[in-house]
Amino acid sequence: MTLALQAAPLLLLLALLASGRMGPLAACGIALLAALPAIAVTMPESATLIGILLHESPRAAFLAFQPIAVVSGGLLFHTAVVRSQGMAAPRAPTPARIFAVALPLGAFLESVTGFAVGAVFALSALHGMRIGGAVAVALAMQALVLVPWGGLGPGSALGAVLAGVPAQDMVALVAWPNAAWLLTLAPVLWWLQAKAGYPAPPREKAMQALILVTLAVLLVALHRILPFETVGVVASGIVAVWALWRADRPRDLATALRASWPYLLVTVCLLAARLVPNPPAFRPFPELPGFPITHVAVVLWIVALGLLAAQPQGLARVSTALHRALRPAAAMMLYVLLGRWLAGGGVAQALAQSLIESTGDFAAYALVPIGFLAGFITGSNVGGNAALMPVQVALGAQLGLPQLLAPALHNFTSGAGAGMSIAGTAMLCALLADRTRPGQVWRVMLPSMALVMLVGTLTLIFLR
Repeated sequence: MTLALQAAPLLLLLALLASGRMGPLAACGIALLAALPAIAVTMPESATLIGILLHESPRAAFLAFQPIAVVSGGLLFHTAVVRSQGMAAPRAPTPARIFAVALPLGAFLESVTGFAVGAVFALSALHGMRIGGAVAVALAMQALVLVPWGGLGPGSALGAVLAGVPAQDMVALVAWPNAAWLLTLAPVLWWLQAKAGYPAPPREKAMQALILVTLAVLLVALHRILPFETVGVVASGIVAVWALWRADRPRDLATALRASWPYLLVTVCLLAARLVPNPPAFRPFPELPGFPITHVAVVLWIVALGLLAAQPQGLARVSTALHRALRPAAAMMLYVLLGRWLAGGGVAQALAQSLIESTGDFAAYALVPIGFLAGFITGSNVGGNAALMPVQVALGAQLGLPQLLAPALHNFTSGAGAGMSIAGTAMLCALLADRTRPGQVWRVMLPSMALVMLVGTLTLIFLR
């Protein structure tokens, strides 16, 4: 009975979203109500339900504010870029263009910014090509295949601290299954392009496969010479330039600079902000990361507003862009609230422990699904690592696994799960605003989810 109550919020949420009969806001509202009895039967005897809710809710609001600010800043920046480049008219879709914006460019922007901004930009570009529906969201989510390095790797850094292992060594190991996953995604990408109505011919498939191989090799090799925080930016940046040049070869260098200078500007500003030592930060909760004045959201807003201010009627378009952010912002707030309630009330840990206990001699094989669910439910690698990394490390120690294996596998699978998460999928569906439901997207994403399980399990078998 206790286990049924603990699982009810997540099962209800997934069932309602998968059915397509209820939107993300209503489904999450019902899951929040179901979380109350789950917390009541799980919380420590010394705690109270109202005490847990009062403790976790303001922290959820603070944590949700940050991705909300980033997503809204990303929408503002995209509005400014579209107008500054004179790209208001839809662009003709081609397999090369679809691939370039969905994975290499999206992954680069995600590596610089984090918070699913890469997927937001990819979805906007696909929408500009008049590609919609579940396949558009699924293609945009390919931008999130490097989540352990997203936003210069704060989730991986936190995971390494919680696991008590060197971050550089752990993430270098994460790169191997992540690179293998990238290679296996090639047929999935071709299938999605065909499903969008633009199948890639054999020569284009060969070039896309070569780009993925290059990205995978760079992802593994660069950890030998670069800090792990910068590997995602460098690896994806190199292949993004290559993919974009193939997709839209400029007539000359001046044309290339006109097309790319807003992206170069925001990248330089974001990287420069990261170089500021110990910036002042708003830190209402000592145990949570603060909101520094150099935060990704602050940089995006400043650059976007500056670009819009220099354009005719630019500031008048700010309200239009922000209006688009209202539904995803509300969805993000509710999903973060649900994640904090379940984690703070001990429900997430209890479910993980029950899964481990029920698998007996096969407990090691729970590492991969637990890691994926951690990211899928919390919506971020930071959240997934914060919630369940200690449980995974303890499991690895009990089973006698190599010290780095359990935390690396959890970081890989949590990052992959975060890239297809409940909150992120709901946000992208709300941005697309064409009645696409998360359940429809997950059905299209099933091959990618299965590949994460396969690659993670094979990694466990070969390295344990």
